[in-house]
Amino acid sequence: MKKITLLLLLALFLLNGFSQKTYIWCGALIDGIADEPRKNMTIVVEKDKIVSVENGYARPGTNDKVIDLKTKTVTPGWIDMHVHMEHETSPSRYMETFTLNPADYAYMSVKFADTTLKTGFTSVRDLGGSGVNISLRNAISKGLITGPRIFTAGKSIATTGGHADPTNGYRKDLQGDPGAREGVANGPDECRKAVRQRYKDGSDLIKITATGGVLSVAKSGKNPQFFEDELVAIVQTAKDYGFKVAVHAHGTEGMKRAVRAGVNSIEHGTFMDDEAIALFKQYGTWYVPTITAGRSVGDSAKIPGYYPALVTPKALEIGPQIQNTFAKAYKAGVKIAFGTDAGVYKHGLNWLEFTYMIEAGMKPMDAIKSATIHAADLLGEKDKLGSIEVNKLADIVAVDGDPLKDAKVFGKVVFVMKGGVVYKQL
Repeated sequence: MKKITLLLLLALFLLNGFSQKTYIWCGALIDGIADEPRKNMTIVVEKDKIVSVENGYARPGTNDKVIDLKTKTVTPGWIDMHVHMEHETSPSRYMETFTLNPADYAYMSVKFADTTLKTGFTSVRDLGGSGVNISLRNAISKGLITGPRIFTAGKSIATTGGHADPTNGYRKDLQGDPGAREGVANGPDECRKAVRQRYKDGSDLIKITATGGVLSVAKSGKNPQFFEDELVAIVQTAKDYGFKVAVHAHGTEGMKRAVRAGVNSIEHGTFMDDEAIALFKQYGTWYVPTITAGRSVGDSAKIPGYYPALVTPKALEIGPQIQNTFAKAYKAGVKIAFGTDAGVYKHGLNWLEFTYMIEAGMKPMDAIKSATIHAADLLGEKDKLGSIEVNKLADIVAVDGDPLKDAKVFGKVVFVMKGGVVYKQL
């Protein structure tokens, strides 16, 4: 009897020791590394990791699961390096500051997060909100709600009156004098304090606004808004705290100052000139174009009353220019990571960025790499994300068709897996 009990215990131990694997049969596999897709492949997933990538359609074990994507194109999960998960464009957007509570933004962000994941974006970099974005990240990582893996800057850092000053456009008795806690910093000491506050808040990275912006209620969308000693203070402090630094910049001078200070990425980059391109290449700075946002604000600005009067001319000038800048930067060999500025347009349309990049001359495979292995590189997560390789997290997307031949296929996502869990399967 004792011997039988021991054998039963051993059998249970062995059964529990072998978890179920998932075999994904891929008609065409774009792995994020190779320049050509591979046909008739199998990805084997165990728990949240990829444990094997095999030629042919491998046969599963008795207890294993099969997902048949033999007629689909499979890629790594896509990464959008510039989103705003707390809000979405609308003509009433500028009044929401006075009518919505943090809980309202939180509930809206739940919907936006779910939509983003199910359109193929398994990871995103949230570049500025109220701080609700930090709680959203935590809720998703705990499995309380559905959404992409979020790396968030929390609150953006600006100078007084700068693009991310939360009181721009308020009447004087409401403007006050926001400080580092609210992401407004002037001078190197306050800049250091603002970075440290983001650390205290639980941010994953730093986002600053080095020039004016389009949608802030302020006159200029181009002017530089930090001095170089302030930028250096931000970058040095960020490095001490293990942060990368992303920089909103449209105007050329602010962009150049930020690159020279050693930031990791420039977002938008609208008026990038030849000197700026040379600096990008010299310092190895990444460019995140956000063409979708540019085209969207340019279109919305043509609708009477959609934006405040101060915003409309900036949107009409700056928005349509970004795609041309992207084409010039790509041709010059600037490092490019995929980013869309989701929230400036409606969430769920992030895939349009692929079409605009390809339309501007980018090779389709380069566009996919910009949203996979290159984005993971900029995130500092290349060892975990961005490609379909053994020991990487099982973030996998499938589309119906060949995205290398038809860019509209990026909008036909039929399968989404994040960390080994299937969130969409048609």
